[in-house]
Amino acid sequence: MRLSAYIGGIGILGPGFDNWPQAASVLAGRQPYQSAPTQLPSPVTLPAAERRRTGRVVKLALAIAHEAAANAEADAAHIPSVFCSSGSDGHICHEICQALALSSREVSPTRFSNSVHNVAAGYWSISTGSMAEANVLCAFDASFVAGLLDALAQTAVDQQAVLLVAYDTEYPPPLHAKRPIPDAFGVAMVLTPERGRTSLARIDLVLTDENADLIPDKGLEALRTAIPAARSLPLLRLLATGSSGYAVLDYLDVSRASVQVQPCS
Repeated sequence: MRLSAYIGGIGILGPGFDNWPQAASVLAGRQPYQSAPTQLPSPVTLPAAERRRTGRVVKLALAIAHEAAANAEADAAHIPSVFCSSGSDGHICHEICQALALSSREVSPTRFSNSVHNVAAGYWSISTGSMAEANVLCAFDASFVAGLLDALAQTAVDQQAVLLVAYDTEYPPPLHAKRPIPDAFGVAMVLTPERGRTSLARIDLVLTDENADLIPDKGLEALRTAIPAARSLPLLRLLATGSSGYAVLDYLDVSRASVQVQPCS
């Protein structure tokens, strides 16, 4: 089975990446990759009360989702979405574990509500006033391709634009020893069934038994393997170069995803 769509806008944030134009310059080889701790902006589109409660997952997801929607000139209040992550907010889970280790075992209701896996989608609806449907899924290290498949299927079946938001954040010790994600990384894409004014490229996805693509740059390859959402980097690298080709992305032990890219310019 082949799934197809056009990419109308991209948002990205991660170690050494501040936004899509800057990341595209790095991924295309126009400037060297220099890793630096991810700087997460305050989610200014949220009301002040909600803004104070948000953790790193929400800050990351909202930042990349808004960038992708803006780059695609999409109506954030009405576009359906797919949010995918290999886990939830590691820092908040750590704080809940600490609370449960105390004799009182009192867990903050705010902390609990921000620990659930669909928290980013919920805050997106608050941020944009959106009542559009939002799918939230997790497939551990395969979460990016699982989310991409879901978004592509929705785009093809419903013949409307879909926002894909893939993100992961780090876990503090001692959880880090079991889930050693080093930092926050996320990517968002607006997928459309037809070519539009902001379309970057057409993509066609099929499953394959080929090996996943590696990245020659050691720093970028380390990032790709360290953070599940960064499994998207071979595709993003191809999109950044503006050339035709295909990228093979890590997915399951028994299959990978081959994504053919045809630029629109």
